[in-house]
Amino acid sequence: MICIDNSEWMRNGDYSPSRLQAQADAVNLICGAKTQSNPENTVGILTMAGKGVRVLATPTSDLGKILHCMHGLEIGGESNLAAGIQVAQLALKHRQNKNQQQRIIVFVGSPIKYDKKALETIGKKLKKNSVALDIVDFGEDDDGKPEKLEALLAAVNNNDRSHIVHVPPGPNVLSDVLISTPVFTGDGEGGSGFAAAAAAAAAAGGDFDFGVDPNLDPELALALRVSMEEERARQEAAAKRAAEEAARQEKGEAPQSSSQDATVNASKKVADPMDEDDALLKEALAMSMDVAGSDSSHGDAEMSEANTEDQELALALQMSMQDSANGSQSDIGRVLGDQSFMTSILSSLPGVDPNDPQVKDLLASLPDQSESQEKKNEEEPPKEDK
Repeated sequence: MICIDNSEWMRNGDYSPSRLQAQADAVNLICGAKTQSNPENTVGILTMAGKGVRVLATPTSDLGKILHCMHGLEIGGESNLAAGIQVAQLALKHRQNKNQQQRIIVFVGSPIKYDKKALETIGKKLKKNSVALDIVDFGEDDDGKPEKLEALLAAVNNNDRSHIVHVPPGPNVLSDVLISTPVFTGDGEGGSGFAAAAAAAAAAGGDFDFGVDPNLDPELALALRVSMEEERARQEAAAKRAAEEAARQEKGEAPQSSSQDATVNASKKVADPMDEDDALLKEALAMSMDVAGSDSSHGDAEMSEANTEDQELALALQMSMQDSANGSQSDIGRVLGDQSFMTSILSSLPGVDPNDPQVKDLLASLPDQSESQEKKNEEEPPKEDK
């Protein structure tokens, strides 16, 4: 478990960029080293200031979860060192893998309000439960803070498994100072030492090609070397090509003129098929125009025939209408010639008196008109169909 000091004292800027940010960078580096050194390693994080001790992440091997909980840390209140150590011990007690060794890393950057006796009591309890303690002392050193932390370390230390590091303010980054200390490398374990060497090489850039140690990441070093060789070969080929072009220009312009002639001839050969295509296109257009002219003349002939047929049809319709008119006139004459029928029709009309002399005269004149019309129709000779 890692105990973080997020008290008001962490706002100071004597550690670049601030005490809290320097502490967060060191915590991220330690978590990465611990999780990479052994797949079974787990790391948890808690804060000791604010409203109380707060567990941000229980022991886990998920580095992403650990780094995520480090964002947005709130500063406030005073750090409670004793409560933070006790909560961390309780979290380690309930770990899933009981074969894991228990260790607490405490960052102390603010004054300690407990006396030596209380801290020694906490140290003895940790020693009894086989819990190792690493202390990172930075920031304030008033009120005998270093002496109190040394007393705590002496009470908890068992077989030199616990360590303390005093980091004075200065230009050096807190994480860079911790890389070379036992807090980071552990108790001489190969895995932790390997992770520490990798982190140190990444931080310092290393003296290796491309800044990568081939012993730590041989595949990346090989890929970088291959890409570098390919780039070098490409640059050499480009330089050789440029030298050949310069030498060719020095010999003269004769090769260029011959190449230009060849280009012109080739363009002429290419243009010949285009001329043939144009001729074929023109011929096709002429044929289509001829076909269109013949179609128009044929259409005119058809139109004249259609006009003749229309005239004959109109004459036949006129003749049929005349015959129907004559027939209707003869039928009307027969109806008007029937005086009894006309008298009955007139008597049925309101306001008409059949005995009126004028009505009688009109009925007497109707047979004469009908007879004259029938005679006229009989005298007209029938028209022959043309």
